[in-house]
Amino acid sequence: MTTDFGGLIHRTPHATVRPATAGEIAELLRGSPRPVVARGCGHSTYGQAQTDGVLLDMRGLCAVHEAGPDRTVVDAGVTWREVLDATLPLGLTPPVLTDFIDVTVGGTLSAGGIGGTSHRYGVQADHVLELEVVTPAGEIVRCSPEERRPLFDAVRGGLGRHGIITRATLRLVPAPELVRVCRFAYATVGALLDAQRRTPAEHVVGRAKRDPAWRFEMIAALYGAGPAPAGAFEEREQPYAEFVDRMRPDVETLIGLGEWSRPHPWGIVFVPARRAVAVIEETLAETDPDHLGLSGTILVSPLSVRDVPGLPMPKDPVLLGLLRTASPGAASPEAMVAANRALHRRALAAGGARYAIDAAPAEPQESR
Repeated sequence: MTTDFGGLIHRTPHATVRPATAGEIAELLRGSPRPVVARGCGHSTYGQAQTDGVLLDMRGLCAVHEAGPDRTVVDAGVTWREVLDATLPLGLTPPVLTDFIDVTVGGTLSAGGIGGTSHRYGVQADHVLELEVVTPAGEIVRCSPEERRPLFDAVRGGLGRHGIITRATLRLVPAPELVRVCRFAYATVGALLDAQRRTPAEHVVGRAKRDPAWRFEMIAALYGAGPAPAGAFEEREQPYAEFVDRMRPDVETLIGLGEWSRPHPWGIVFVPARRAVAVIEETLAETDPDHLGLSGTILVSPLSVRDVPGLPMPKDPVLLGLLRTASPGAASPEAMVAANRALHRRALAAGGARYAIDAAPAEPQESR
């Protein structure tokens, strides 16, 4: 039986295969009468990387084939930590990184891949130069903006529905040596969103916290040693390599508390900026600590819309993420999933969309 980070869905695959080449995947797809689902590190939240059919353990494809000066070619089973291990010694980095870097390249490209620099540079799938894909018919093909563009657009953000990514050529940019991290406090979500839009920082994340009333915080990271914006209540400087791995101490703490292994019914939506304040305020008004859990977090971040048709998103989107944990004494996982449903309905009514890795299945009217 397998599960994922969400801890809500449990399936027993008919077989688990750890392919070492794209050819092995192609042969399996051509001959398997059962569904075939790819799995990286299993960081999905509602069984998206599980199946009753054949489960592909993509960590068997884990080579970095080349790196520099402006790109790297990696297998889909490589983690972003392993990408950085190859590129940072060259002074290079992907433009967008997820907060948690122990997830695979193929997994996040199939979901879109959102990070703190997405307000400026889009999602990770925006920075793919070429993909090797095994189609559902078992054909190994390459696709890019210039070649087989429909397939290229379909697999980025497509959650494996249109093919399995087996190799990716990723854009690289110069990595800073130092990062200046600043924290700012705001009384309203409107003030937070205004500050996020104005900040010159490369990396921006907003959070909503209840203490006891709702308050808002922006974490802004400026690359290099330039002056910080005025008004920060905390400021520190750290190496870029340490900054991109900032989740490691938190993860170790959560593992120690047992929170990392508990169910994570995450709810994540994109809402139009013009409706964001209303949607967020309505959501917060009906969200109490029981529906977040001990280690739950609420994220609020503007995003840049670029060129990933497979990722439904309104124009000028704002991400609202309720990263719930079903801690002891908190609401049940089922109640948290029900709250996600309400969040979906509110976002859709405002012209928004749910993120496909959200911990609740799409309702029929959400099909597009």
